[in-house]
Parts: sequence; C-alpha cells; structure tokens
Amino acid sequence: MNAIEWKPKAVKQLLKLDRTVQVRVRDEVGAKLAVYPFGSGVKALVNHAYGYRLRVGDWRVLFDFSSGTACIVSIEEVRKRDERTY
Repeated sequence: MNAIEWKPKAVKQLLKLDRTVQVRVRDEVGAKLAVYPFGSGVKALVNHAYGYRLRVGDWRVLFDFSSGTACIVSIEEVRKRDERTY
C-alpha cells in the first residue's frame, strides 16, 4: 500500500468542488493510488510539470509518485468539446 499525501493547493481545489464530485475523487484516489502501479486509469505525462494523472470523470488529479508516496498536487477540470464548440 502506498501513502497518499495531499498538498494544500489540492485540498483547496477539492473543497471547492460539489460534494458528490468530492466523494468520487477521494474514493478514486484512495482506491487507485493506494495500489499504484497496479491500478488502472493512471497515465504518465510527458513534458509536463507533474509526473502522472488520474482521470475521474471530467476531472484530472495530477500527482507525483516517488518511493511509495503519491503526492497529489492539483485537481483540474477538463472542458471537452461538444456540438456548440464551432
């Protein structure tokens, strides 16, 4: 089992989300990052400030992983294109 560390910026971002999204993000982080690298949904990032990302619906949890500790740095929303984009 890996340790999960939340940076203050990530905690602030998490608390600004809707309650249902907060629960979903916390559950996914707890389930997938605790068993990383054996969990699914985590992708290594290339040429990015942070090392990895975890997808949770429309949200991306950006984190760094070293020596058994996942350090969650940021939570960002992904705005996808739809029929009104163009």
